[in-house]
Amino acid sequence: MRLVRPKSPQQLVVCLLAIQCDTRVTDSNDMWPKHPESPTAWPPLPWIVGEKQVEILEDHDAQEQITRRLTARAVDFIERQGKKPFFLYVPHPMPHVPLGVGPNFRGTSRYGMYGDVIREIDDSVGQIRRALEKSGVLDDTIIIFSSDNGPWLSYGDHAGSTGGLREGKGTTFEGGVRVPLVVRFPPSVPAGVICHAPCMAIDILPTITALTGGQLPPLAIDGKSLVPLFGAAPDAKSPHDILGFWYHDRHLEAVRSGRWKLHFPHRYRSVRDGPPGNNGIPAKYDYGVEIGLSLFDLVSDPSESIDVSGAHPEVVSRLERAADSLRARLGDRLRDVDGSEVRPVGHFEEP
Repeated sequence: MRLVRPKSPQQLVVCLLAIQCDTRVTDSNDMWPKHPESPTAWPPLPWIVGEKQVEILEDHDAQEQITRRLTARAVDFIERQGKKPFFLYVPHPMPHVPLGVGPNFRGTSRYGMYGDVIREIDDSVGQIRRALEKSGVLDDTIIIFSSDNGPWLSYGDHAGSTGGLREGKGTTFEGGVRVPLVVRFPPSVPAGVICHAPCMAIDILPTITALTGGQLPPLAIDGKSLVPLFGAAPDAKSPHDILGFWYHDRHLEAVRSGRWKLHFPHRYRSVRDGPPGNNGIPAKYDYGVEIGLSLFDLVSDPSESIDVSGAHPEVVSRLERAADSLRARLGDRLRDVDGSEVRPVGHFEEP
């Protein structure tokens, strides 16, 4: 995400309405007829420019072009803006499976194809940074680099690593929800500092609003500004008392506050006890693994391996009360709670 800081909130409105990063792949790049497990479930995968479909991604050779083509469009967009305020969102499909890497990076990493893909993404970030520098707006631009979830562990050597965190994508353990966040903005973020206070993607909107002098919408939002964390002081704390509530299939599975994370009884998927996926073919998940009510201290136990609920009943009670308050608003399928703020699912009917 790239945002040149405008001089007024009015300019912010203009640049948000003038988004020109108009090249995209609809759906996820694995939702296509070459899916290794369910090829008949997905329609052809289109490449769209603006509102027009310009081609269909037919094979893995087409997947190999995605990163460099999106990068080229992003660089072109930056060059066309000059010094005007702008907002640029570059959501690379990679390293989502199926992996695709350009010929300049194929076979260049000691970590196989996944490493090659990461090297190409790194190069993409470098190209975008150089474009900002060439346009003379690099130090007036906040650059935010992050990801949506942890690795898809069933894909084995095409999945990446959690670095020792428990489980991965599709679960509410730290391996599924904890991702890196890198921010570059010289006016507010000192170079080379590390902040250990946790935050969430929902905090990006209020952070950008605070930096640009804009106003948040009148309706309540869950995000908080991260500007107070940018100095990365040793005692920096998350702006959230309750950092996150994690739902899966309308069931509240976990809640985190500070160092504590409470899991409520639920089933989850795991490949820990089976053979890993290989070369783009996924392993089979076990969907019957269960966890009971468990409290983890993420400071001393980031791998969520030691249940300390018995030693800290007061923490369990506090987080259960917070969870009950949220359930009253958003519901919980397994507890048969509807929730006062739950709305019907939206539907679209073709004319």
